[in-house]
Amino acid sequence: MNMTRIALLLAGAATLAACAANDRAPSALASAAPVSATAPMRVSNFLLVDQNLEAHELYRLADAPAVVIVTQQNGDAVVQKLAPQLNKLAADYGAKGVEFMMLNSSLKDSMEAIQAEATKAGYKVPVMMDSNQIIGETLGVSHSAEAIVIDPKTWQVVYHGSVGAMPAALDAMLAGKPVTAAASAGTGAAIAFPARTQKVSLTYVKDVAPILEKRCVACHEEGGIAPFAMKSYAVVKGFAPMIAETIRTDRMPPYHADPHVGKFSDSKRLTSEETKTLVHWIEAGAPRGEGDDPLAKAHLVAADWPLGKPDLVFNIPSFKVAASGVVDYQRPYTVNPETQGHWIRATAVKPGDRQAVHHVLSGWMSDKPSGKTSNEGMWRQSVGRYAVGSEADVYDGTIGTYLPAGGAIGFQMHYTPYGKEVVDNSQIGVYFAKEPPKYIMRQTVISDPGIDIPAGAGHHMEMAYAEFPKDAILYDAFIHAHYRATASDLWLQTPDGKKKLLIALPRYDFNWQRAYTFAEPVKIPAGSRLISRYWYDNSKRNPHNPDPSIEVTWGEQSFQEMLFTQVDFRWVDETAAAQVDSDGRFADSRILGFLDKNLDGKVEKTELRGQIGKALAAQFDALDTNHDGSLDKAELKVAMSKMGGFRRRAPTPAEQFNSPGASPAASPTAGGR
Repeated sequence: MNMTRIALLLAGAATLAACAANDRAPSALASAAPVSATAPMRVSNFLLVDQNLEAHELYRLADAPAVVIVTQQNGDAVVQKLAPQLNKLAADYGAKGVEFMMLNSSLKDSMEAIQAEATKAGYKVPVMMDSNQIIGETLGVSHSAEAIVIDPKTWQVVYHGSVGAMPAALDAMLAGKPVTAAASAGTGAAIAFPARTQKVSLTYVKDVAPILEKRCVACHEEGGIAPFAMKSYAVVKGFAPMIAETIRTDRMPPYHADPHVGKFSDSKRLTSEETKTLVHWIEAGAPRGEGDDPLAKAHLVAADWPLGKPDLVFNIPSFKVAASGVVDYQRPYTVNPETQGHWIRATAVKPGDRQAVHHVLSGWMSDKPSGKTSNEGMWRQSVGRYAVGSEADVYDGTIGTYLPAGGAIGFQMHYTPYGKEVVDNSQIGVYFAKEPPKYIMRQTVISDPGIDIPAGAGHHMEMAYAEFPKDAILYDAFIHAHYRATASDLWLQTPDGKKKLLIALPRYDFNWQRAYTFAEPVKIPAGSRLISRYWYDNSKRNPHNPDPSIEVTWGEQSFQEMLFTQVDFRWVDETAAAQVDSDGRFADSRILGFLDKNLDGKVEKTELRGQIGKALAAQFDALDTNHDGSLDKAELKVAMSKMGGFRRRAPTPAEQFNSPGASPAASPTAGGR
């Protein structure tokens, strides 16, 4: 929730302040912009992604007795020849808990090239990609085949030299003895670091303020969601250590789709040059420069509704959130006042209390509920969604969804107490299109209510998929899980078996949940699968883990877990004038999508998990009519009909988080969202 995000930011500032007080300030902040390869005394935290798109954050390794980093660049015979020795060292010392990684700071090496080099050379150690050279600069790197040994107790570099002399230094450190091994020079090829030789004169006025206004101020403005407003040079300089920390750990700006995979129209990421400009400016002492203060002059204030005044506002019934405890999902509703239908071009949710509101889901119902609460099983299409850190949903002029006249709007509200009693008054703003769109935005969910994460598991993967029976066009994907989730990705598998990675989130951040919109919509041929994978860290190394000692399964609350990817798409054979039963097209493959873990198109007994799995297991032999030891799509369809049907029962937690949009074809109310 937002309170967690604020706490993390403020904690980062407090940590840096404490370091300064102890005269152990992070090296990246203790000197001017790097002009030589001088090894730092202390290493600041950082997060880098390796060649397999797995994230590595230094300070999460605090429980390791030592961290070893060996520098690498492609084509260097010296470091290539070290591969067998390095692999053995990593295995031998890894048995003692020592963490080994490699670092590629070469500007000439792409992700694909590093992947190929790692395979060819036989590296069994992850190769972290330092594409901006920020980490290599502050570690004092100058050549490949350099070894750097870091003590996690103090985050100090205790050895920086050749790989050959490194084991002696490591042995001394592990034995609690002073490191006396001579830090002989690395023998690999030189790595070019242009910033060390280029004279750069960066100032806030000329170079930094324009970047902040473009990338940061939308949140860091007066009344914005960020914990402070970037309204002047004095404020920015005061928070400069925190800014450097959040950039080095890739927490800010909050857009976590990896830049090596795909292009996105809503990307908030800094460019490589912007990243280096901000960090180098901070390292140089954050000079102001001459001229007016651009941010003070702009005096930016957050708008009440960033998209402008809505055409219609739904006031979600008030709810008092207790100071502590667990709050069950709330399901209020309100009557739709519109007497005629409208096509929707955008929706925006305005949380009444950002610290308490975890998520908001909504759904139009043709009839007002008989009781005091709504039922997601009655929802026909969404009129807005929100999760922590997400933004408004805006469609281009060719596509939209339909809000019929009358009926009611149901809401699913997830609240999380944060220490004081508050009353939430959230709202949903709806923006109407002037003309009917050509296409209808549809939505489906890839989920697995049978996830099971073992206690203490540090890198546990779960997977589910959705199979598309007709040609479709994919617009975006909304990635959602809870505190233990650490990474996620989304793949397209076409009927010929080929796979393409569409989105990679090497570090999932619970505090910033959002849709990732493709710059170019993705064609999904009939028979294709969208495969969604999530990794969970249920170990002590995950600082957000509520309890690493317990097994974790699917659940609504944040201390439980989810695997939930919501995708927005349109059917190629559907227009606003000729609609189809969108949800019905997925009915025969939904169960298969979260049970079929080996992707062979059928379900074996060993794949049965969760409540549905238990129900199928009890009748498995009778349902397996062809006696091949598995249940295919046709057999699962029969099974579901005998069990009352997937759609004709109380919704599962996965369905409760979904707005299906199923409705009669060729009806103006069929526009699902």
